[in-house]
Amino acid sequence: MKIFLISITFIFFSATGIANENKIIDGQLHEVKPKKGDGVFTILKRYELLHDPIYEEAFKRLNKLNQNSVLYNYKSYKLPIFLYNYDGKSIRSTIGINDWDKAVRIKNYNEKLLAKKARQTHYTNSKILWVPFAEINDVPAPDRSLASDAKNDSTAPATNTPVKPAIKKKKKESGKADVASVSMDIYGKKYATFKMVDNSLSDKVYYIVSGHGGPDPGAVCKDCPSRLCEDEYAYDVSLRLARNLMQHGAKVEIVIQDPNDGIRDARILKCDGDDETLADGSSIPVGHLERLQQRTFYINKKFKQYRNSGYRDQYVVSIHIDSNNESHKQDVFFCYYKNSESSKALANRLKDKFEEKYRIHQRNKEYKGYLKKRNLYVLKYTAPPAVLVELANIRNKHNHKRILSEENRQALANWLYEGLAFPQKSLASSVR
Repeated sequence: MKIFLISITFIFFSATGIANENKIIDGQLHEVKPKKGDGVFTILKRYELLHDPIYEEAFKRLNKLNQNSVLYNYKSYKLPIFLYNYDGKSIRSTIGINDWDKAVRIKNYNEKLLAKKARQTHYTNSKILWVPFAEINDVPAPDRSLASDAKNDSTAPATNTPVKPAIKKKKKESGKADVASVSMDIYGKKYATFKMVDNSLSDKVYYIVSGHGGPDPGAVCKDCPSRLCEDEYAYDVSLRLARNLMQHGAKVEIVIQDPNDGIRDARILKCDGDDETLADGSSIPVGHLERLQQRTFYINKKFKQYRNSGYRDQYVVSIHIDSNNESHKQDVFFCYYKNSESSKALANRLKDKFEEKYRIHQRNKEYKGYLKKRNLYVLKYTAPPAVLVELANIRNKHNHKRILSEENRQALANWLYEGLAFPQKSLASSVR
């Protein structure tokens, strides 16, 4: 269902690079002009958006405000409320959902605003339905530089992996400090057990999203000597990166998981159908938009749990392999959300690290990776700042060296780790 233009101030969201995103990407945001004396708190209270601090973050991000900004009554400000043309049948059919409880919440929200005169007409009369961001996809993607202070919560979230990490401590040598040994089945038999290096990243959370998965293999090289699938190689690098981060104490959410694969050292990683699931065990939907919504909803749910437990620094890394003309040889490049400075800064840090590594390990080769601003769903709607990494062109024979070699896959993970780590650590390895 397409959303048609209505006679109210609105903005468009471009769907560049993503297919089938019609509701949210083509949606419109409600805009208001402040009344005399209004501040952010007052406006959010008027529109019943104070129950979750994520709305304050979203409002500031949408309007490019900081903590000290003031509102002007001659300007219009975007609210984190989407507008839909009510189809005259039901809320569920209007926005394309099956969730009865959600529809009831949206109905009650509209009627509550009508009762307090925040809106002038009932949606059945005006044919305009108001839907808060949270009811579309849990939360929007606020710029973390504008985030409010984290709340304290006595319940810390657990990292959702199939098997809870088993941690043992052993003496390295007599008289020396204990070294924790961690075991996680998700990494496979060979790599399941590893030693902690330090706790330098213990205050940070990383969401590692392996591109595609489930019924969607992503880019496929069908005319290669052996069939290559994007999701298999992206998953292998994702696991290696996650393991690196965990060795330094980071909280890591491996968002897409395959219980049958661990870190694999083979050159050809077999395309194995739809074994991957979400971290909580949910099957991955067939529909393209539903898949994106599912993983984004999961990340945003975890983001709020971690934030309420005091974790302010949270980052999303989505790992992909591109598909281009087979003659197109490309270096690793990074995509960021066009309206997020923190997303751009994260992508810049990673790009700078790869440039540094090329100067060390590839002195005779110029690094030609780059940054690209995109309106991609996961970049736009995840609450933590996000970056999407394109590792190679799956159809280019030269690029195959980068992804088929397990040493190069590990090097890619190491370099990504170094770009993400604060403070940065050095891992000696090279990639072609």
